[in-house]
Order: sequence, then C-alpha cells, then structure tokens
Amino acid sequence: MIIKNEIPILEYDDCSAEVIAPDHDLAGIQLPEKCLFTFLGDVVHRYAKDNNAEVVEELITVSHNIKIYVLHEKDDICLVQSTIGAPAAAQIMDSLVSCGCKKVIAVGSCGVLAELPENAFIVPVRALRDEGTSYHYLPASRYIELDEEPVAAIEDCFKSHDLPFVTCTTWTTDGFFRETKDMVKYRLEEGCSVVEMECAALAAVCRKRCAKFGQFLFTADSLANVHEYDARGFGTDSHEKALLLGLDVLRGYK
Repeated sequence: MIIKNEIPILEYDDCSAEVIAPDHDLAGIQLPEKCLFTFLGDVVHRYAKDNNAEVVEELITVSHNIKIYVLHEKDDICLVQSTIGAPAAAQIMDSLVSCGCKKVIAVGSCGVLAELPENAFIVPVRALRDEGTSYHYLPASRYIELDEEPVAAIEDCFKSHDLPFVTCTTWTTDGFFRETKDMVKYRLEEGCSVVEMECAALAAVCRKRCAKFGQFLFTADSLANVHEYDARGFGTDSHEKALLLGLDVLRGYK
C-alpha cells in the first residue's frame, strides 16, 4: 500500500516489489557477510592491491566503475570505496546487501558543528534524516537509530586500541552548499554535533534489507564558527588509520 501525502518525499510504498532488483547487475555473485563500506579515496585501492584483495566484480556506472574487493581472511571481508552522496551510496549499498553483506561498517569523514578537533573519532548512534533517499526505504521519521550490535563492535574495537571517541547524533544532508548559518545553529541546538551526507540513507537501506549497520566518522572541516568556514586538512591524515580500524572492527564483530 502506498502511504500518500501532499509532499512527495513523505509518500512511501510499504509492500509492492521493485521494478529493478538491487542485484540486477550482480546476478549470481555471493559476497561475504562482513563489509567495510568506505569514503576514503585511493587509500582503499592501494590497500587492496598491497594485500592481494580479489576484485570479484565491478559496479558499472556512467561516471566510473566501482570495484568490489574481497579480502580473504579467517572471515572474508568485502571492501568497497563508495561514491559520496546519499543516493549513489545507497544504490551501491543496496546491491551489496542483496548479494550477501549483512554486517556492514561504514567509515568516512564529517564536518563538525561543535568545537571538535580535526582527526577525532566519532561514533553516531542516530542520524537526522535531512536527505531524500532514506524516505524511499522507510516511512518518514525525524531520526533513524543505528543498530546496537555494530555500534558496540566499533566501541569495543576503539577501547581495545585505547582510542578516544565520543558518540553523537549526526546530521545527514544532501545539500552541501545549503548548510546555512542559521541551520547549522539550529541543528546544533537540537543535538547534532557533526554533519555528513550518507549515514541516514545507508542505515535505512540496511534496515529495509535486514542487514546490520554501524558507522564511525573522523572529523574533517569545521562549521563551528558560522562566521568563518574552516576546511582545515579535511581529515586526510585519518584515511589510512580509519581503514585499518574499520577492518579491525569487522574482525572482532561476531
């Protein structure tokens, strides 16, 4: 049944089948249960090459192809470098989950709304759904809670490394250039301390498809001073560390 609304983004079809199945480009591919879904750039491809990861398939898009790696370990791990932005990332995630990925950890950078140093690690426990994609996977709500099991796996890994972290509510938005000064203050007042572009959508995809999803972030640019944007180093010093941490999280995720 379609839940109808005057505002199209709030309309939701809760039962009819999709015209295009998410595995239509990956027919017959079986992926590992564990998946590290990254927004870390070329460090992912270098690591995959240096560690003899198998390229099991490529998702073909009109802009570029996305390699799906598998690291053959005690428990095999799927490793993917995603395109940024909720719609594109969610499409990739949906395909991966449809082919067997059921324990998903995502990792990437975030902007800070509060006074937080660069390259600090943050663990979201819920995401504000200020993007469009999640509304196609779940009925409308203001927030989506992240799954407890993968969040606990992330926290346990960080504690084992004596790595400081804080939990947070993240603001997921499609409008990178529409993070206005008043909106930043408003989001901060309602409890969001960081901002990024994918978390809510990825969590919704996994919830819809019965996969478990957790994410950790590292701080990059700062919007804390609404009068003067600070790109800082955009968190690039954390890319390799975040990749290794993500793999450690999955190795310990039971």
